[in-house]
Amino acid sequence: MHDTADLVAEAYALGPGPWTLTPVTRGALGRIWRLSGADGSSWAVKELLFGGDEEDVEREASLRLAAERLGIASPRLLAGRDGTHLTRVATTAGSSPVKVYDWIEGTTADIADPGILDWFGRTMALLHRAGEGATETPDGWYERCPEDGDWKALHEKVAAAGLPWADELGRFIGTSAVELARWVTPSDAGDRVLSHLDLQPQNVLVAPTGPVLLDWDNAGPASAEREFAQALYVWSGGNRVAEALARRLARAYRQAGGPARIHGPESFSMLFATSLNYIRVQAEAAVDLGLPPAQREFSAGQVVARLAEVPDLAAVSRLVAAVKDE
Repeated sequence: MHDTADLVAEAYALGPGPWTLTPVTRGALGRIWRLSGADGSSWAVKELLFGGDEEDVEREASLRLAAERLGIASPRLLAGRDGTHLTRVATTAGSSPVKVYDWIEGTTADIADPGILDWFGRTMALLHRAGEGATETPDGWYERCPEDGDWKALHEKVAAAGLPWADELGRFIGTSAVELARWVTPSDAGDRVLSHLDLQPQNVLVAPTGPVLLDWDNAGPASAEREFAQALYVWSGGNRVAEALARRLARAYRQAGGPARIHGPESFSMLFATSLNYIRVQAEAAVDLGLPPAQREFSAGQVVARLAEVPDLAAVSRLVAAVKDE
């Protein structure tokens, strides 16, 4: 990977090498590498596995900069020699779009840490207040979900491929998918903000200087109420709701002037839509023979994992009751 490492360093004017790329982790859409220089410097390189859109990346850069002015720490997104934040570099597989960030040393956020919950509640409130007045319509990923015919066709493909989780997918399609889809609706235009849209604990790193918010790739318009509800669910333990954590987070959000309120299961429409859409997209990738075997295997694993943790309406109801007075 030395050639690719040197190409990335050259594109971003990081200085003379030699440079080395070391794999760190991967997600559904990208792979993270650590770019290390002979002088001891390090950078985080995000390789986008399914292409990249310059407009989306510039929106990410703009929101990240605005958040920085509010005191929200995040890795700096570097501009390349040409002034843009997205660059294509040659790899062993052809070429890939990449972004380069500051490398941050730190530990994973602990959702049971009261200080982290307070920080996150305040941070989400600041984001929502700064992003108020958004006029764009949220992406359909957050506001629509597969229809019955889509699920039926997908299940037939999975069953025909002989994948071991075909029956489990079928049961999900006939039960949870139907129940959750009833709550997925378009959001109110008056509630829209420009925000992060991936506010999960794994996207918070606790550095020596304090918490840092990572992974701004999805930045865009969304319902403040629905992003708040989704974050409450994730940060309070998902289906294993810890009411005390939810109340603390909600209290910190409100005290910082956060505008969103939880009204009922309908507030969790974004959570339900993204959960359903993610399972569908990963299941489709798992049977797509045009994708590399490693990608199909990764996607199959994602489906199995997500089917085991589909949002439960009973857990959501407990969460609503826990924060109704906060």
